[in-house]
Amino acid sequence: MLLLKELPRYECLLECAKRYPDLDPSAVEAFLHLMRTSNDLSEAFAQLHASHNISQGRFGVLMLLNQDPQNPVNPADLADRANVARATMTGLVDTLERDGFVKREHAPDDRRMMLVRLTPAGTSFIDKVLPDHLRRIAAVMAGTSVAERRMLVNLLAKIHGAVPAITR
Repeated sequence: MLLLKELPRYECLLECAKRYPDLDPSAVEAFLHLMRTSNDLSEAFAQLHASHNISQGRFGVLMLLNQDPQNPVNPADLADRANVARATMTGLVDTLERDGFVKREHAPDDRRMMLVRLTPAGTSFIDKVLPDHLRRIAAVMAGTSVAERRMLVNLLAKIHGAVPAITR
């Protein structure tokens, strides 16, 4: 995705609104800041994960499995929870299995179904990496109060609810 390095000043957006009457300068300004922040956070965490030799996708799968490490999960359910295609999840699980972080096993009640679970190495990896990950999240949010964070969550929920407006 192409994101501007320097966002346009509000005055520039006001000028642009003269040419494009549907342009709401404050909406565009807020949206551009949201997109840039999201992109910068994503890139920063991609670099952090890369320093641990893992992709964001693989880290996400480990996090999903770590929610209830005693219970293996069907790969289709993992794909649904991660909001990725089943083929994508298969690739993620393949590489995690190759690295010894997860193992596939047959479901006890249906041998045709495979389940995925964390291995001790996967649990150890999460236990090593997650504290630093969480510390960095706290550092990003340190300049905001609990009330501001709640407000941010509510605002982002409103924005997320309006995403279908893009495809109408």
